[in-house]
Amino acid sequence: MSQDRHAKDTLDRIAVINDRCKPGKCRLECKKTCPINRAGGLCIEVLPKDKRAVISETLCIGCALCVKKCPFEAIKIINLPKNLEQCTTHRYGPNSFKLHRLPMPRPGQILGLVGTNGIGKSTALKILAASIKPNLGQYKNPPSWAEIIKYYRGSDLQNYFKKLLDDQFKAEMKIQYVDSVPRTVNSIKSVGEILHALDERNAFDEVVEILDIKRILNKRVQVLSGGELQLFVIATVALKKATIYMFDEPTSYLDVSQRLKAAHLIRSLITPENYVIVVEHDLSVLDYMSDFIVMLYGSPGAYGVCTMPFSVREGINIFLDGFIPTENMRFREEALKFKIGDSGRGEETEQLDESKEEDRAKIEEARAKRKEEKKEHQRSLAEEAHSKKKGGATETKYHYPAMTKTLDKFHLTVKAGGFDTSEIIVLLGQNGTGKTTFIRLLAGQTSPDDESIQLPKLNVSYKPQKISPKFEGTVQELLEQKIKTMFSHPQFNTDVIKPLNIQPLLSHKLKTLSGGELQRVALVLCLGKPADVYLIDEPSAYLDSEQRIIASKVIKRFILHSKKTAFIVEHDFIMATYLADKVVVYEGKPAEECIANPPINMVDGMNTFLKSLNITFRRDPDNYRPRINKENSQKDQEQKREGKYFHTELD
Repeated sequence: MSQDRHAKDTLDRIAVINDRCKPGKCRLECKKTCPINRAGGLCIEVLPKDKRAVISETLCIGCALCVKKCPFEAIKIINLPKNLEQCTTHRYGPNSFKLHRLPMPRPGQILGLVGTNGIGKSTALKILAASIKPNLGQYKNPPSWAEIIKYYRGSDLQNYFKKLLDDQFKAEMKIQYVDSVPRTVNSIKSVGEILHALDERNAFDEVVEILDIKRILNKRVQVLSGGELQLFVIATVALKKATIYMFDEPTSYLDVSQRLKAAHLIRSLITPENYVIVVEHDLSVLDYMSDFIVMLYGSPGAYGVCTMPFSVREGINIFLDGFIPTENMRFREEALKFKIGDSGRGEETEQLDESKEEDRAKIEEARAKRKEEKKEHQRSLAEEAHSKKKGGATETKYHYPAMTKTLDKFHLTVKAGGFDTSEIIVLLGQNGTGKTTFIRLLAGQTSPDDESIQLPKLNVSYKPQKISPKFEGTVQELLEQKIKTMFSHPQFNTDVIKPLNIQPLLSHKLKTLSGGELQRVALVLCLGKPADVYLIDEPSAYLDSEQRIIASKVIKRFILHSKKTAFIVEHDFIMATYLADKVVVYEGKPAEECIANPPINMVDGMNTFLKSLNITFRRDPDNYRPRINKENSQKDQEQKREGKYFHTELD
């Protein structure tokens, strides 16, 4: 009986060994400390021909001694939620990633997938496109397609896979990483020639107009910027004639305006027969373009589980809440909520509240308290405005002069402005308006046209937009070399290094890191350098939804506690509204003539910026996150009439 109980328990336990396992460079601590091995069993086996150890999940008792003793931190022992073994969709091999369940798209609607990096979203897309054959967990003896279709009998997936294999369905996928595209396309043909050749729907003019890519049609793919390359790849998929359209992170490198154009194009692909699936980390854009949501939870790199479908609002709120009521599963300890509060500087700003309120009565009580605080805050704003009229306003600590910068055909005019300590200024503008140029001017990396102009002499720490790792050593060696004092400082470890989850990366070679891992290391390097002003260009790039919120918290807390200033370029609107104390709004024609206005308070700046894009935002009544209104909806028209493009009131 005890053996049966043990066998049943092992069904809910998996052992995962990643590529960091190097049996030739360790003393096989995992094998020597395993109680089963020491008792004469073979729970952990390392053969000379193997590149990594193998753990028997049937024999493993979950003691995790191997996890603690592994010098490379290469092992994970995870107890899965009950009954997941019966719904395994795919496993890549022994002691490797496992995906449970599959999302089922619906014809005529857009399915949005949300979840952290490494949780199985791209794997799910590849299975639904039949580019990966699901093995149902039987990686040693994979089932045939006939057996797979039989496994899904009685569900919509049975008919879906049957039509896909019979060539009644055709799938087209936009890949996640577009950086590799220039190496795979014809270097002689122009963008326009390539798109014309791919046009199977006779939709060339429509796609070019919606994405606003007429200016790049005569360029070669090899010279496109990141944003232009993303739009090009989206266009190549949209021009194909297919039944299933899949878009894996379509908004990377795009500004707010371009993200909405991409969303409009993706929504234009909907027909009663078509399936559209989107993986996206910008929650406001995912909310805007999706019709329903499937969330993935689990342990990144170990296993992922697809939930049942939810409405868009409910699905995203469940993701932020960290608790799935339909499965009684909590996958994050703390809920993530947004509220309006007093920043301490007499301005309205976004603050993230990690609340564990689950009782509705408590939520209502907290909401009433917040409304009372808001009234008190508005009274203080009126008093401050009155004192300013009497000349009681305090001067900002730093000022930068009006200046211009000309780069080939592009001309940037910077109006004089000022900023203070413990303040974050977010730069809002389309791609090509000179945000990075402005940051480089402040950083002293480039000079204004009039070289006699004196910029404030400040110590500056700069995180560039594109991160190209050149350091040959490990992450730990890099941090010890560049920011040795802060790397060993306990407070910096608590506030920055631990929240950004840098510890598991310390032993990795810098050049082996993924885009998201590089971004987190770059943020640590930037914040670890002693400076007066921190200039951070697109900190959300390559980060998933949860990592973006964590990174925002880290930056905000660090700037506030250290009494420094940050200028940040950010296109993720939820992240931008959370970070901003003030904003610099850019106007003009991208890549030609643009103006950087002086910093103004966040609400006025957001209103000005959104008005230029003809977009309105409302707030979710439960967690107060900003949500894009559907174009010409009742709420959209109402806010435009009132001039409240950035809605700060609670619904």
